[in-house]
Amino acid sequence: MLRTLALAAAALLLTVGATPAPIDGTVPCVDQLMDIHGNPVGADLVIFAGGNQWFVMPELVAAFQHAHPEVKHVFYETLPPGLLAQQIENGALRIGEMTLSLHADVYLSGKKRMDAMRTAGLVGAPVTYATNELAIMVRAGNPKHIATLADLGRADVRVSMPNPKTEGIARQIELAYEKAGGKALDATIMQRKVADGTTHLTQIHHRQTPMWLLDGSADAGPVWLSEALYQERIHSGLIAVRIPARDNVRAIYLGATVTGAPHSRAAQAFVNFLTTPTAAAIYRSYGFASPQSTEE
Repeated sequence: MLRTLALAAAALLLTVGATPAPIDGTVPCVDQLMDIHGNPVGADLVIFAGGNQWFVMPELVAAFQHAHPEVKHVFYETLPPGLLAQQIENGALRIGEMTLSLHADVYLSGKKRMDAMRTAGLVGAPVTYATNELAIMVRAGNPKHIATLADLGRADVRVSMPNPKTEGIARQIELAYEKAGGKALDATIMQRKVADGTTHLTQIHHRQTPMWLLDGSADAGPVWLSEALYQERIHSGLIAVRIPARDNVRAIYLGATVTGAPHSRAAQAFVNFLTTPTAAAIYRSYGFASPQSTEE
């Protein structure tokens, strides 16, 4: 009897055109795409956002849709800006056996990467919406007693370091290394320790650094402060070691519409939304600072 009722209900759903729930094929550590969000088919807006904003995006997108209810379906990716820039240029992203071909409407990145995209004609005029500074992420209790960036040059400290080829944060970190210990410290961490295997270069640092710290593959990782604060917020077992202002650097985040955006009106509405008090408050709640607070 129950089976008959279930079949009748399913038939009724199909009859009235209801959309069935998707089949869930997610298997942790095997099949999961943590930086691909939503359904690109029928999306009203496609956003490519720098990966360090992945924990901001759900609240930000919800607030935007509340202000713009006409934008019903948003698809977004939260990958390193360098990879997203390559995806915009090439038109496709391949992950395993899946190839995702779509045209972004909005691109969010740091200033240097955005300037290059603007020069190449790939994006429109950008807006500035937030800033950030660096911190060092370590396991709770700080077992290696990391206090400064100079400690990352120690032979006994395994470092998780963003890859300079794809991640703009790497340039900022190297500037901070030079502030803290000159070119010698930068060379120690980025050359000698890479060669001997005590500096590990990431592919997606906003995922890999906390993972490597938690599984014991690394002892410390320079990240954006907002990322370390988020790990503290969720009680993951990771904490932030603050970097003194004299050794720190600050990034500026910009957003722009992508040239030829298929959903140009929604794209411009989202870029405009980034500069509103609502968006600013959301970013501040996750550890970002306002763009007026400092220069790059």
